[in-house]
This record gives sequence, structure tokens and C-alpha cells, in this order.
Amino acid sequence: VQLVESGGGSVQAGDSLTLSCAAYGRAICISHMGWYRQAPGKERELVASMDDAGRTNYADSVKGRLTISKDNAKNTLYLQMNSLNSEDTAVYFCSAQTIAACGGSDYWGQGTQVTVSS
Repeated sequence: VQLVESGGGSVQAGDSLTLSCAAYGRAICISHMGWYRQAPGKERELVASMDDAGRTNYADSVKGRLTISKDNAKNTLYLQMNSLNSEDTAVYFCSAQTIAACGGSDYWGQGTQVTVSS
């Protein structure tokens, strides 16, 4: 499985941005997918995740502002980000976990930078 993120950039506080993560290869093996972020000097943290039943989970800091979604036909995961603030500045990573029958492995994208200026 290969994950390719896109959509990052530099925006002003209050703006919106949508990140995309396209899955290639054995995408049929993917169960859970999620978005993580890592700010300078901080540990990588979970932003939002979605399981294969479509159930979602969000970090408290992004609830109501960020929305995770998936287009199964395109094997693409999205993160719609609204009302961005400087605390959202980070490198955003897409992740995927495969089912046990496919090896039960974790995969990561290369990351995409999001910078929010106040």
C-alpha cells in the first residue's frame, strides 16, 4: 500500500483547506485510515480516523472544525479543515492499517505541510 497526500499549503487564520490521501496498491486490504499531525518540537498526534464501517474519531482540539471522509471508489481519504488557527500548523500525515489477512501492517504517507498565519 502506498499513500500519497496532497492539498497542504499556507493559509490565513480562519481559512479552510482540504487534504487528500490517495491509496495505491492493495487498497482493498485497508481497514482503518486516519490523519495525524506533527508540529515542530511536538510528538505526532492523531487528528481524525475512520474505520471500515465509516465510524469516525476526532481529537478534542479539532471537533467541529475538521471533518474526515472517504471516497471508496477513488480509494481516497479527505480531511476538510475549517476555521484554521495557528495551532493547526503542522505536517499532516495519512495512515492506513491493513487487515490481518493482508499482513496487518501500518502504512504512512510522506506528509504535507499546513501553515496557518494569524
